[in-house]
Amino acid sequence: MKINWIIVGIVAVCVVILIVFIIKKNQKDKKEYTNFLNNDYKKANKEESDLNNDDY
Repeated sequence: MKINWIIVGIVAVCVVILIVFIIKKNQKDKKEYTNFLNNDYKKANKEESDLNNDDY
């Protein structure tokens, strides 16, 4: 049986493109999730300060 190097090469290139796409998508999602957690934490601090307020 003869190895078809053209098909192996095409599959290898597709795998490399898929890995690069997944890594970039993961970095973008990580950045968005970090921003979400940072903004959510700031809102929680404001709510806590309202709870500790003795104006009522």
